[in-house]
Amino acid sequence: MTRASKGAVHLLDYGAGNVRSVRNAVQALGFEVLDARTPKDLEGATRLIFPGVGAYGSAMDILRERGLIEPLREYVRSDKPFLGVCLGLQLLFDGSEESGGVEGLGLIPGSVDRFTGEGLIVPHIGWNLVNTKKSSGLMDGMEGERVYFVHSYRATPTEENKDWVLSTCDYGGEFIASVQKGNVMACQFHPEKSGATGLGVFQRFLEDAKPTGQFGQSAKVTDGLARRVIACLDVRSNDSGDLVVTKGDSYDVREKSEGGDVRNLGKPVELAGKYFKQGADEVAFLNITGYRDLPLTDAPMLEVLRRSSETVFVPLTVGGGIRDFTDSNGKSYTSLEVAGAYFASGADKVSIGSDAVYVAEEYYASGKKKTGKTSIEQISNRYGVQAVVISIDPRRQYVAEPSMTKNKCIETARPGPNGEKYVWFQCTVKGGREGRDIGAYELAIAMEALGAGEILLNCIDEDGQGNGFDHELVSLVSDAVGIPVIASSGAGCPAHFTDVFNATKCSAALAAGIFHREEVLVSEVKNHMVSHGLPTRT
Repeated sequence: MTRASKGAVHLLDYGAGNVRSVRNAVQALGFEVLDARTPKDLEGATRLIFPGVGAYGSAMDILRERGLIEPLREYVRSDKPFLGVCLGLQLLFDGSEESGGVEGLGLIPGSVDRFTGEGLIVPHIGWNLVNTKKSSGLMDGMEGERVYFVHSYRATPTEENKDWVLSTCDYGGEFIASVQKGNVMACQFHPEKSGATGLGVFQRFLEDAKPTGQFGQSAKVTDGLARRVIACLDVRSNDSGDLVVTKGDSYDVREKSEGGDVRNLGKPVELAGKYFKQGADEVAFLNITGYRDLPLTDAPMLEVLRRSSETVFVPLTVGGGIRDFTDSNGKSYTSLEVAGAYFASGADKVSIGSDAVYVAEEYYASGKKKTGKTSIEQISNRYGVQAVVISIDPRRQYVAEPSMTKNKCIETARPGPNGEKYVWFQCTVKGGREGRDIGAYELAIAMEALGAGEILLNCIDEDGQGNGFDHELVSLVSDAVGIPVIASSGAGCPAHFTDVFNATKCSAALAAGIFHREEVLVSEVKNHMVSHGLPTRT
């Protein structure tokens, strides 16, 4: 134990997804983290955190391969301090319908089933309220506080498991948000991604906090899931080789002056920390160069993620270069391995761009056949659908009549240059430099079918213009799919966020330049949303 440590806790790391953030959160609270990777490690543990990550079936397979299932059951049955997180809660139940039906650890009665409900957006992603059912040192005092959820499956309260239920959340009906019996606790939400509120949950577990009796319903159920505000950092190397945050107009990131240097708007780790303190619900890093001249293990973006995750306790998304490639040393990597490196470095979600367009084209050409070999399918099967974000870069294409294109058209309130009344939204690849004969509507539908969990919907026409989001585009896509859609491109003031939330079904809105240049603070956006009655994490 290090001299400055308040104590030690074992972390069950079975090699799937981002557990670095849990490690960082615990260390930020002054506790030492000891790895538990073998049955012998579990035998010696006196306090254990199990940050389950990924898909249910994949997690149980890995636990079985490593001989951890029985030792984990024995640990929990011994009533030693235990905290499961997200999948770490779900695995305690009898089983799940995820992955075609899989048996769990069988420690809590009940099944983990997919969210259902007409028009319900799944996965459940974002900041929601919890209703505490009994006094507990873990959850007391959290009334009115929002915590971060990201999941497609949930356990529900029953007569058989009622003694376990500590708190619930409402999303298409009541589901279990946390459980506790004795010293065994688990939460469906992610404390390590829930800011100061989540750090408090960890601290109370680590310090064995006693019940205060202060608990109850957080707020009206109608307050519900908050609309998210996401700060985006476009990251690339400048001409001097430094890693910088930049921002372009219509995807051009170079200055207009002679020489055309890459715009430098700051260092990514520092900016991510600033946005976290301002109240950003998530931070997204878009790696717009991909670093294909470097070995994956040396990629600068990995270090950005590692350092950011030490102080930024909200979800981190990284995009750019998530595809098969061969590095400068001649070593080949699959997209699954690239994603795995990002997750291990602190990313919670990966964003796939150009590769998704090519995959969708093949999907439609094959008669909508799934191969199981695409980057989207492989990553979602291993890490869960919530880990896969599809970044769409469309531009407007005007036509006089819908019959002039095979892609989905809408009648537009913004006629084209020759008075055209119809528009479709053409997907692009290679950073917007090449258009393809597939629309954003078609791409989004294909990606949902293949296992993506979220759509990041950009708009080349509005990028850097500050005129607001393209509501026609956002409505078209968010109405077409049942997964969350993030509106992006065009924000110029706080009202633009409120407007897009009121006008469309989007779950989140993203901006970059206005935050970087400090024309608008994240907190100002949140205040505007609150003043207009939108559910908001403040």
